Amino acid sequence: MSTQATSHAPAHAGAHDDHHEELGFLRKYIFSTDHKIIGIQYGITSLLFLFFGFGLMMMMRWSIAHPGTPIPLVGHLLEKMLGDTAAKGVMSPDLYNAFGAMHGTIMVFLGIVPLAFAAFGNYVVPLQIGAPDMAFPRINMASYQVYVIGGVVMLVSFFIPGGAAQAGWTSYSPLATAIASNGQTYWLIGMIFLITSSLLGAVNFLATIIQLRAPGMTWMRLPFFVWAQFVTGFLLLLAFPPLEAAGIMQLMDKVAHTSFFLPTGLAVSSLGHISGGGSPLLWQHLFWFLAHPEVYVLILPAMGIVTEILANNARKPIWGYKSLVYSILVLGFMSFIVWAHHMYLTGMGSRISTFFQTTTMIISIPSVIILTCLFLSLWGGSMRFNTPMLFVLAFLPMFGIGGLTGLPLGFNFSDLHLHDTYYVIAHFHYIVAPGTIFALFAGIYYWFPKATGRFMSEFWGKVHFVCSLVFMNAIFQPMFAQGMAGMLRRMGDGGINYAASTTGLANGLSDANIHMNQWVSIAAWCLGLSQIPFIINFFWSINHGKPVTNDNPWDATTLEWQTPTPPPHGNFTKALVVYRGPYEYSVPGAKKDFTPQNEP
Repeated sequence: MSTQATSHAPAHAGAHDDHHEELGFLRKYIFSTDHKIIGIQYGITSLLFLFFGFGLMMMMRWSIAHPGTPIPLVGHLLEKMLGDTAAKGVMSPDLYNAFGAMHGTIMVFLGIVPLAFAAFGNYVVPLQIGAPDMAFPRINMASYQVYVIGGVVMLVSFFIPGGAAQAGWTSYSPLATAIASNGQTYWLIGMIFLITSSLLGAVNFLATIIQLRAPGMTWMRLPFFVWAQFVTGFLLLLAFPPLEAAGIMQLMDKVAHTSFFLPTGLAVSSLGHISGGGSPLLWQHLFWFLAHPEVYVLILPAMGIVTEILANNARKPIWGYKSLVYSILVLGFMSFIVWAHHMYLTGMGSRISTFFQTTTMIISIPSVIILTCLFLSLWGGSMRFNTPMLFVLAFLPMFGIGGLTGLPLGFNFSDLHLHDTYYVIAHFHYIVAPGTIFALFAGIYYWFPKATGRFMSEFWGKVHFVCSLVFMNAIFQPMFAQGMAGMLRRMGDGGINYAASTTGLANGLSDANIHMNQWVSIAAWCLGLSQIPFIINFFWSINHGKPVTNDNPWDATTLEWQTPTPPPHGNFTKALVVYRGPYEYSVPGAKKDFTPQNEP
């Protein structure tokens, strides 16, 4: 069965295209089952959510830097839309909590994961393995539709009485259940839809990569991006169901008065009649069992994108391809046995904390191997410093900073002091902002010509890169110092009242650390302005960018560049056979410096 599916998949591509009926606008672009259209749908939607989540953060930064003062430009609009929580344009503590919870949720579950896994995966993976489409096109369409429903539920929650969820993106019980607002209920419903979408996508990706590879595309000939998506699919498939079950149980605690996560004896008036007997720590275990693999759901597709672009622009094979593959397999496995390093403050015993400290240190080893392979791949290369490559070169040290600063958080002794401080914010955001998001920008600039037939502007791409690099570091570097000085996260006034207390002064939270909030906020707003060249460049280039002159404008070796530009329905106009690995660059004795995988 497997051999038959693998050997005949690409052969039908041309025939399938010949007999394809002409579709109307709705069926072609809205209710499409074509993996390329679905990838573009995911890409545009997730970028919109990313910019919306970033907008929430910029308003929060105003409250942190200038507490008690109206938000410029949008303050009165917020008051009209959200009422008393933004009275006179001033962000209330409740609204700050809501924006904080929704910023984290939107950026991770509605922005980066759909862009990294679903958008790039949908568009690129079938092309790279020589498949005519995904294994289950209708399930693919359903996964996007369920994702949109989840996003709409999240957005609607801002406008219901009481506002959006306020218990943080972690939604800890009993806080999440004790809050009277219905926003938390909407958050749980939205999360259930988003998790369902990810599960549908994960099953589809795994089946596609296993069953629909072109003849000759053995496992060790797969592009590293496909390997990254394959491992990511397993992470989603295995880690999301516990959180979906937990979300349903917390929803029952909220609306059906059960007590899965509510202990006996809570002194909260709104929970006076609960049965009790539940465990708040159970929620934390179920949440972090997903949320730590989720970090690798973010970073593994990014590593795959970086590898493709680095090999292409260094014009040499990736150093240690098999080491990379084995490293992400170990990374995927280990990500399931480190989750409780987020829970040292819950009072776990020394034996358990020692176990999770050990696994946390071990999981850093494959990450170091991956970075080492990528750095060594640059050595002796004939480098091309185009926009995708600049973002890739910035990704490497930025991800390194994020990883190294995570080591102190892996030890329970140092984590007791750094937990819930700005140090954690800086560490995590170095992984996902100048880390993952830089890789995603690189991927957009790199595959844009294949999807549209036109290049994005190199000049404005480099402006976008330089500004983003400078302001990203200006935002997050100072947060390390603030965190080590004791500045706690989730304080809408930036810590002024805390610093004024004896406790704050004793912890060394000085006026200089508080004043730093203003400079960090200025950098955040400048970072927002820095995305304007990207937005204009992206949409302008779709119709007016420099046209590509051939189907393989980057002189790449992988199969997605062996299709027409943009690829038609069915992807390939002739049957493909794969003869070699994915990174045959600068082979001694070859007539040119790249040899495509399908070249005999």
